Amino acid sequence: MLRRILIPVVSLLVVLLGGVWLGGHPDRLPGFARDAFVQDDTAVVGEALGVLERRYYRKVDPRVVQEAALRAAVESLGDQYSAYLSPKDLVRFNEVTDAKFEGIGVEVQKADAGLLIMKIYDESPAKKAGLARGDVIVKAGTKSLAGLATTAASTLIRGPGGSKVKLTIRRDKKTFERDVARAEVRVPVVETRYDAAAKVGVVRLSGFSTDAASEVKDGITAMQNRGAKSIVLDLRGNPGGLVSEAQKLASLFLDGGTIVTTRGRSVRTNTLEATDDPAFPKLPVAVLVDGGSASAAEIVTGALQDRGRAKVYGERTYGKGVFQEVIKLGEGGAMDITVGQYFTPKGRNLGGAGVTDGKDVSRGKGIAPDVKAVDDPKTASIDEAAQIAIDAVKP
Repeated sequence: MLRRILIPVVSLLVVLLGGVWLGGHPDRLPGFARDAFVQDDTAVVGEALGVLERRYYRKVDPRVVQEAALRAAVESLGDQYSAYLSPKDLVRFNEVTDAKFEGIGVEVQKADAGLLIMKIYDESPAKKAGLARGDVIVKAGTKSLAGLATTAASTLIRGPGGSKVKLTIRRDKKTFERDVARAEVRVPVVETRYDAAAKVGVVRLSGFSTDAASEVKDGITAMQNRGAKSIVLDLRGNPGGLVSEAQKLASLFLDGGTIVTTRGRSVRTNTLEATDDPAFPKLPVAVLVDGGSASAAEIVTGALQDRGRAKVYGERTYGKGVFQEVIKLGEGGAMDITVGQYFTPKGRNLGGAGVTDGKDVSRGKGIAPDVKAVDDPKTASIDEAAQIAIDAVKP
């Protein structure tokens, strides 16, 4: 009798204890059991959105609520480079092509209050509207840009040619508004100038678009044909672009070996190597950078510096040690999110200590120059920083 009672009691205790243990170790469950016994936390999000749609006192647009939820989810990461792109944002994001785009014609980087203008292109809408380098765009229309990722903020400013955008600008602690008519902007990828006295060619690259490395090669060759014995590679204000072009550009000067290594939680570790047939293996070169040099520009700078191929002049670079991937969503939008980090040949993360919690991944980081060289904006006719690099590399 006692045995008949004890067997079910003991069995019940085993089941209860087993249930408690499995509840704390759901990964040990087979898929079908895990789905049955462990609630998917993501289902709560859908449930909450459903409650708003069904029970809120007035009718809501489920798409608007969904987009707001997705934006908030990405913003909670505290990562200035990650953003949710709505279907409209994604269209604007894809409008930019290699050498031209429709917008206002500025290069920007993120600032606390919005977007800091680093460069304004000649004959651009921004130039005609009286905007200047150093201005901060704090609003586009009625939308504040503070706290937005650079990509998300830029999509609010870009738009089809002929349309207008009202920008709120902060300059020297004063705020004013400008109506700027968007237009097609052509960006000169490579600009060159030759210092005949020093026999130095200066080759400036504005961004790592398709064929950027090839255009730099052509620019250097043109300078050599004019008599240049050495080169200053000017990457100031260069926001980056295609990593494949950074690899090709560094390969112009490096004979094999590591250029950059990428690592991430969900992406495999990958090392990009230089080719074994550099176009300019012995040509003396100096790299010129500033706080606007980022991403692919930093990859090239870090590789040439670490490999002892060139000295770096200018100011500390921006410090973008991470890279993003645009992942399309079923509703037509996309997640532009950080998926990994960049490391120089010597193992330095371009963002400094690297990414831990997604916050402050670039502030105070970047590549330090071997020689500090600062251009004085008050002397428009003289480029002091470039002159320091030219003097250092001239034969």
